[in-house]
Amino acid sequence: MHGRDQHQQKVNEMTKLKMIGVAAVTTLLCAPAYAQAPANCAPRDVVVDRLASKYGESRQSIGLGANNAVIEVFASDETGTWTITVTSAHGMTCLVASGQAFEDRADALPAAGNDA
Repeated sequence: MHGRDQHQQKVNEMTKLKMIGVAAVTTLLCAPAYAQAPANCAPRDVVVDRLASKYGESRQSIGLGANNAVIEVFASDETGTWTITVTSAHGMTCLVASGQAFEDRADALPAAGNDA
């Protein structure tokens, strides 16, 4: 498969995941425990390995969200693709968003007193 075809395949796969991602996050953050994981969720080590091996993405940032959920952004410097994941306190990681044209930015805050 050519690079462009592989890239388009990833975009198509990730677009599908975006559509069900919101539902998965709602379930993840609202349900105290799972009897069964949603289709786009897996143990964190499985998700991280897949993002690295299939898409060349590595963690770029991390933060703590509601209900002690860990929010992470993974991206590839080579392709510009990115993925946002949410990991529950129970250890299940779900894909919630993805896209293209990732740029590593660290914009400065506006000067104090500047409301723009």
